[in-house]
Amino acid sequence: MSDRQQRRFGRTSQADVDLLTYAGYLRLPELLSLQRLSSDPPVHDELLFIVVHQAYELWFKQMLFELESVRDRFFARDTERARHFLTRVHAIERVLIEHIEVLETMSPQDFLAFRDHLAPASGFQSAQFRELEFISGLKDPGFLQDLATSPEELGRLERRLGEPTLWDGFCSLLEAHGHPMPADDGARRAASLVAMARAQGELFAVSEALLDHDENVARWRSLHVLMVEREIGAKRGTGGSSGVAYLRSTLDKRFFPELWGLRGDL
Repeated sequence: MSDRQQRRFGRTSQADVDLLTYAGYLRLPELLSLQRLSSDPPVHDELLFIVVHQAYELWFKQMLFELESVRDRFFARDTERARHFLTRVHAIERVLIEHIEVLETMSPQDFLAFRDHLAPASGFQSAQFRELEFISGLKDPGFLQDLATSPEELGRLERRLGEPTLWDGFCSLLEAHGHPMPADDGARRAASLVAMARAQGELFAVSEALLDHDENVARWRSLHVLMVEREIGAKRGTGGSSGVAYLRSTLDKRFFPELWGLRGDL
């Protein structure tokens, strides 16, 4: 683990190792104390809502770690490890999709019993989800103004805006294998992608793994819209957004439009 990763995730001291237990290693007392309900008297389904969304954020953290590694492996020309890490990302994304089914066990009445306690918080404010979009290639500086972020979150998002994306790493990988990907020549990039795809080798397999990541997130967006519509209908979002209408506007977002466009060029 790099020095940067050690600083980010922390290390277990020797004293901790000497007395290590399952609960101690996983910091379970701290973790299980974080599900604090806002409803009073407590509403039954608020705990479920908090647990699922905290689980989302934990998985987002792991996905960011893996996607950083994928990008770095691209730049290092290590396609085997990059594909391995992408396979793990795909597995996590399938878990995230399954979380939606858990949330749908709440009826609209169950959710409305505590929904007012959420305002003005909103899933729109998830800085880690924006980081996932940024590192995957959807960089939108407007989110820095729109999100109610802490200084630490704002710093992370600004760093993501300035750092290479998965697509940058993949283009570097293609260049290293003789497929030019000039930023200012879309026709030449398209020709390189067609040549890469027709060869049907390791590079094409990597491109398909990237497309799986893109498709999984698109599928999650679609199912999330349906879940929200089922819970709140046409109501506005707790953070002030238009709710379902806003979420529907995100359904056409793609991380790798040139890989999708490749299908029409073959």
